[in-house]
Amino acid sequence: MNPEDAMCSEKNDPEKPEAPEKPEAVPSSQKGPVTPNSATSPMKNGPENPETALPSKNDPECPGGARSSETDAAVEPSERADFEESGNIPSCGEEGKTAAVKGNFEDGATPDSDVSMSESRAETPGASRSVERCRAETPGHSASVDRSGDEATETSPNKVHGGRRRALKTVLSKLRLKKFRNGKLRLGDLLEISLESLKDWTPHVLGDLPWHFLRKLMALNGTARSTRLGQGTSDEDTSEDEEGGVSGDVFSLREDDSRASLHPLDVLCAILLCSDSFLQQEILSKMSMCQFALPLLLPALDTPKCTLMLWAMRDIVRKWRPHSLAESRGFREESLVLTSMPTISFVRLGSCSFSKSKLLNEVLSPSQQHHDFFIHRDMDSGNIPREIADGLVEISWYFPGGRENLDLFPEPVAVTNLRGDIESHWPQFSFLTEISSAVFILTESINEREYTLLSSLQGSATKYYFILNSQAGKAKETLGLLNKLAPLLDMKKSQLLVKEQSNNSAELVKKLRSTLRGVMSSSPKSARVRDMAVTARELGIRVDEDDGECWTALEHVEEITAEIKDVAKYKRDMLRLQGDLWKNLAKVEKEMCRMKGQQDISPEDYRSQLRERWLELRRQQNQCDLTSGMVKFISGIGQLGPAEKHHFLKWMKFHLDHIARGNLSRLRAEYKEKCRALGDDAQQLEKLDELISASSLGVEHFMRELGQFYEAECSMVKEGNMGNIQRQFIHLPGIAADLMLEGFPMELIDGDASNIPLQWVTDVLSELHAKLRGRSRMLVLTVLGVQSTGKSTLLNTMFGLQFAVSSGRCTRGAFMTLIKVAENFQQELGCDFILVIDTEGLKAPELAKLEDSYEHDNELATLVIGLSDITIVNMAMENATEMKDVLQIVVHAFLRMEEIGHKPNCQFVHQNVSDVSAHEQNMRDRKHLLEQLDEMTKAAARMEKQSREMKFSDIMDYDPEKHSWYIPGLWHGVPPMAPVNMGYSESVCELKKYLFEFMKNRSPRRAPKDIPQFIEWVRSLWNAVKHENFIFSFRNSLVAEAYTQLSVKYAEWEWEFRKEMHLWMSKTETTIQNQSPDDLGPGTFEKLRLEVHQMLHSGEQKMLQRLQSYFESGAGSLHLVEKYREDFHRSVTFLRHELESYLLCKSEEAIRIQKGRSKIDHLQAGYTKTIEGKVDGLLRDCREREKGLKPKELEREFAKMWKETLAELPLERLPLRQIHEDVYYQLCKDLENRGSLVKQMLHKAQNLLTYQSKPFRMKKEYLDLGWYKAAMEFITQQCKHELEEFTKSLVEECRRCIGQKVHSQGDYDQTYCRELLWMINERLQEKIAGKMCTSASFEVDLKLHILGEAASTFQKMHEDFLKKNDPQRRLEELRPQYFSTFRDLYYEKDACQKRAFDFCDRCLRPALWEYMKKRLGIEIVDDFLSSGESIEYGSRSFFQFTMQKKLLEEMDFNNYVKYVSNYEVFVKSWIQTRLFDHYRETGGLKELERVVLATIMKKIRDTLESCECQDTPTVSEFLDHFCQAMCKELVISKDSLEVILFKNTANVGQFSVDIQTFLSQVEDGILSEWEELSGEMVFTQLQFKPQDEIFKRVFGCGKQCPFCNVPCEAGGSDHKEHFASVHRPQGLGRYRDETSKKLIYSLCSSDVVSSMVFRNLRTAFQWHPYKDYRQFYPTWRIQPDPSISASDYWKFIFRKFNHQFAKEYNAEPADLPIEWKKITEKQALQSIREAFNME
Repeated sequence: MNPEDAMCSEKNDPEKPEAPEKPEAVPSSQKGPVTPNSATSPMKNGPENPETALPSKNDPECPGGARSSETDAAVEPSERADFEESGNIPSCGEEGKTAAVKGNFEDGATPDSDVSMSESRAETPGASRSVERCRAETPGHSASVDRSGDEATETSPNKVHGGRRRALKTVLSKLRLKKFRNGKLRLGDLLEISLESLKDWTPHVLGDLPWHFLRKLMALNGTARSTRLGQGTSDEDTSEDEEGGVSGDVFSLREDDSRASLHPLDVLCAILLCSDSFLQQEILSKMSMCQFALPLLLPALDTPKCTLMLWAMRDIVRKWRPHSLAESRGFREESLVLTSMPTISFVRLGSCSFSKSKLLNEVLSPSQQHHDFFIHRDMDSGNIPREIADGLVEISWYFPGGRENLDLFPEPVAVTNLRGDIESHWPQFSFLTEISSAVFILTESINEREYTLLSSLQGSATKYYFILNSQAGKAKETLGLLNKLAPLLDMKKSQLLVKEQSNNSAELVKKLRSTLRGVMSSSPKSARVRDMAVTARELGIRVDEDDGECWTALEHVEEITAEIKDVAKYKRDMLRLQGDLWKNLAKVEKEMCRMKGQQDISPEDYRSQLRERWLELRRQQNQCDLTSGMVKFISGIGQLGPAEKHHFLKWMKFHLDHIARGNLSRLRAEYKEKCRALGDDAQQLEKLDELISASSLGVEHFMRELGQFYEAECSMVKEGNMGNIQRQFIHLPGIAADLMLEGFPMELIDGDASNIPLQWVTDVLSELHAKLRGRSRMLVLTVLGVQSTGKSTLLNTMFGLQFAVSSGRCTRGAFMTLIKVAENFQQELGCDFILVIDTEGLKAPELAKLEDSYEHDNELATLVIGLSDITIVNMAMENATEMKDVLQIVVHAFLRMEEIGHKPNCQFVHQNVSDVSAHEQNMRDRKHLLEQLDEMTKAAARMEKQSREMKFSDIMDYDPEKHSWYIPGLWHGVPPMAPVNMGYSESVCELKKYLFEFMKNRSPRRAPKDIPQFIEWVRSLWNAVKHENFIFSFRNSLVAEAYTQLSVKYAEWEWEFRKEMHLWMSKTETTIQNQSPDDLGPGTFEKLRLEVHQMLHSGEQKMLQRLQSYFESGAGSLHLVEKYREDFHRSVTFLRHELESYLLCKSEEAIRIQKGRSKIDHLQAGYTKTIEGKVDGLLRDCREREKGLKPKELEREFAKMWKETLAELPLERLPLRQIHEDVYYQLCKDLENRGSLVKQMLHKAQNLLTYQSKPFRMKKEYLDLGWYKAAMEFITQQCKHELEEFTKSLVEECRRCIGQKVHSQGDYDQTYCRELLWMINERLQEKIAGKMCTSASFEVDLKLHILGEAASTFQKMHEDFLKKNDPQRRLEELRPQYFSTFRDLYYEKDACQKRAFDFCDRCLRPALWEYMKKRLGIEIVDDFLSSGESIEYGSRSFFQFTMQKKLLEEMDFNNYVKYVSNYEVFVKSWIQTRLFDHYRETGGLKELERVVLATIMKKIRDTLESCECQDTPTVSEFLDHFCQAMCKELVISKDSLEVILFKNTANVGQFSVDIQTFLSQVEDGILSEWEELSGEMVFTQLQFKPQDEIFKRVFGCGKQCPFCNVPCEAGGSDHKEHFASVHRPQGLGRYRDETSKKLIYSLCSSDVVSSMVFRNLRTAFQWHPYKDYRQFYPTWRIQPDPSISASDYWKFIFRKFNHQFAKEYNAEPADLPIEWKKITEKQALQSIREAFNME
């Protein structure tokens, strides 16, 4: 809270005093010391005149009246002692006036720190004010009469109260607390994390003091009570020092600093007054830990009566060992307010020159361990005059430690201390006389009036002792009056202690201790603070518990706790759901994951049994009715108002802790007794041990019960056994969320059952998220360490929290508390809350005897480290060797986190290290610790079956210098009387500052979790922890989502890269096709190779940079997929190599094809020239004829010439080759080194072309099973099926390759056959590596079959090429154009327009058609992936979900068979169908065609209009320029171009204009032709097949699960591991039982955690456990299902088509578990939604 927020507001000042809270209080006249008969009765509310506390308006030196006046300062010190702190000034004359002034000044140096501004001092306003002080009332006088008999005026009660209120108002104003006078300061305000809360809090103005006190106190800092203001050195001060003061003297007496502070007790009273009751409790609890005296009675400030602080002390629990238990080494632990002990009170009568508080500190402190329990004048700020704290009664305690030679007292004793004298605070004194065993009255002298006052105590049962500080001149009178008083008060000689002037205080302390021991040994009356409330009410003193909210809550609690006698029995009877039922549920849940008791049952049957058992347990829970205790508890937290509810929970805690302590104490005593009596009777002791463990009872047990009622109800709703309308616990998560918001710890892990009530925790946190309106970003901080090493105390000290540190038990499980971050600090810290998780201790003795204790600790550590952003590892010793086991657990957990991509920060805290040189001295220890951590990391890696060599630095960023903290022990001295060590507080504060600095620096780089993400982490971590193999069991939807997003991004970048390369290839291919043979020299390919290399390097770097930027962007949960970065990095490199191979092969092929055509083109050019010569000759001949030729005659003449010319031409055709002979030759060459048997087989082989029509059939001799002696039928069948699948796949792959070659429209080349053979050999090698042993005949027959088919296809390709390039055919195609030109020339027509039309029709149209075929495919992919459909193809997971969802909707068995059995073919068909459907439904293909064509048409127009073309002199040059400009886009037919140029003398400008005139016609014609094609036909025309590109995107690596054939979903092209979200029953992958032939329905995701075994080719048909599958399939990661419903989709499909699958696979139907038959289509769909993270 910012101190500025505490600015005072005048509006908050109530005008009237509060009415007493408890009207039933007994009037003070009924009890208390008898008052002597006199004219009037004493004032009940304190007779002092508080007006003296008001500041003087006329005194410029006294702001607010906080200091003495200069007149006061001038009084001689020697005169002060006689009058200091006199309760009532005896005279109002000159002597009295002087005395008052002197007394006040001496109080400025406070005796006893009992300095009163409202007492007998003339304080700030000066001496004149002392006259009013003469009028203070005494119990015996209606009006105060001074010792000389002068009568003073009466002071009315209202005036007194008004003066007190004004003094309070002044103090609150100074402290800036007025706004909290009515709207009280709450604990939550104080705990809120703000920028100010992290600063070094040195108060500079009075308004800083409350926050300084509270923050220091929360941090258990012993300097919290100091109210000294920090001050900088001003320039004036410096100059004055240099000049030797104003007067020139070196030394001078200077006034105190003008910014004098307030007395610490004033600050304390003001803070308590402005705090709500819960903050008051926390303040007093922390004060108690610091061994500060606590306020017992708060002065009457804004109420007419003082207040007993009973509620505020309720939370304090103390341990001690009385001397009666010293021998047995037992101890007692009890709430402070319930502990009965003698109370000794110390009060002052009149003024006293020595400090009562200082004396008490010396009495209560052992000689070797002095501590200031009470504030006194010699303490920091203790000499400042009090303004409102007079009348405060403080209480402190002494508790023995069971060491007779060290303990001051054998039993506990309470000591109270009244601030101010008894005369002014008679109600407080009356209260003390009633509750005390003895009252010690300090005085220096007694006069007659004081004697009268004291004699009113006659008849009191309390013993009165006087401590007399003997003063010369008054001793005789004082002793005389004391002797008169002795018989009245039944006093003996020992009841007077005299401090002689000659003696020092040590003598008095010794005497006083001895007297106190005497009092305690004389069977004094004992009282509990709780019982003091009765006395207080009788005396009219207000008790802080006496308000409606507190009492209402108490009544509710007492109804519950009244029923608790035996804790263990109560838990059995009233908290039934969390007993054996809950523990059995936890066991069943873990067994469902671990399958340890499976034995011979199939995994799915065993899981079904376990699920039924689990449901039965839930049913039993749900059938339990709410017990009376739970009904009352729900009523308490659900129906009470917020304040009452808070009180209710506090009362519950106090009562339950008290009951638990009583039970534990009794059981421990019994245990000790039985240990002695029974010796080694382990069974009896074990029962007691269990009872002790069961005797823990807290609010968390009731909340846990609520959670179980809620979870049982949820289970019934999910199973359909209950409707939402019947639910009665649906509101419970909201109540629990409210409690978390109010700062109550919520149980995360149930320590008794070692389980997480996941549904309850999820719904509570979801409610919390809703209440926070989604603003729930939080950083998670956890602490781990050995039991009882102060983990909870560390968190409580650091954040001011209230984790249980000792209420008869240690923390069990894990609890989480939410701390709010101030709004002005949220952005800097990067979160809205800090979630602190406190855990049970590792290596707990009570768990050590259990077999799985190490596992339990491992689970806990893994879970909390997985949830945390920062983990504090708390070690309670300097030497790390003793921490080896714990470090092993922690390292193991961190290794697991690193493997799943989560790296929390770790801080090692070494407690109980007090040496200032610890950090330096332990440098070697830190180095040794790091070595140990490295060793443990290696060991943990081995346990987790990680093959790589690892060090601790690999799994987390650990800096031994920065991340090691040495913290002194908590206690300064020996408890129970030791205060908190200042070093502890300061060190914890330093750690806290570092942690927040770390959070600030971390926040920009890593987004914090919000509550939904935290829930997902809890769910996924807990699920993985329940499995034995954590790393391979961990699944997290946040990780999956981050991975999917990364895959989607990568796919975008990949397509961008591919598209760029495909466009380049298209242009390059076009350019090559436009080049002459002379241009395609030896350097052409090398030049292209260099260009390809540069382009690919640039593209690769761009992708890698994008990948790096994406990871550095901090988007989403990217840090979780950091470990996959390397996979994607490799995939980029893999993509580059793939594209390089593709581009170079295509370029080389394009060059080869173009060079192959060069000879044909060269011959064709010669033929064309000859024909042109003939046409030219014919033209001349016809023109020379006298008679003009008619068109028919002209045509006959041309036909005759054409025929004669072709007959004359030596048309040279390419030879027809027998491709099958070349292929056969290549095959023989490939197999030449395979031995004579193979040669014989080849020799016997028929003509290759005969193999094309025969399907490849499997033969027995193909399998080489000689290595397996007893080749059982099922092995043969399995091998045969696997070989069939392999053959089918290879043949399909080879067909694709052949198809690509044919598609290039070139001639056959020998390299094609060599490429095919290389591909076949590679796949055969892979198969051999996979343990598939085949005979030589298989290889020969397979190659003959594939190459036979290839030979036939290549033969047709070759023949088509020859036909297309036949010289006569090509010339015949040109005949119409030549005739047209000839005719136009003959008739001398302007042929410009006709030539332009022919150019467009004969040259541009075919070129544009080819352009469309090349480019449209690329644009279709681009368009399709940027459409609404793109999400389905964004990643492999999305694609799988889309397909499976569609299959479920169609429910076609044949489709499922294709999907399962021939995934690749099915996917290609699926994509093609989706593409066709998409463009048919949207009509987008036409628009795409228009856009693609419009782009090239624009370029054509721009080129035609360009200066380069327009400025050419001839059409020939014009067209050369045009072709050159368009050489990368269009391949213009040279044959047609030659005809256009023949005898073309047209004007270039006109020719260009005419071409442009026809362009629109060409464009429309092409679009019309494309539109006439059906959607499917369009796709067949495309050279770049969109379906193939999209297939590459979603098909991935193509690997399938070795057991169920599910496809790999890993992103990128080159990943280390294959994985799938959902696996299928193995029967769908054709697995069947060896004997029964029934389809197997087990899932590999269940098998890998079961005790099942498998055998196949990879294992050489030897049995191996599924758990060890990675020995044979190291690249596959098969994870267990995250839930029992995860595979519901495939279970549903298997059940639906069980018989059809059996028939299809020639097997028997599976005997499916009954559970599978209950799965609905809706559940099946929901299961894949969850599995693929599509929620």
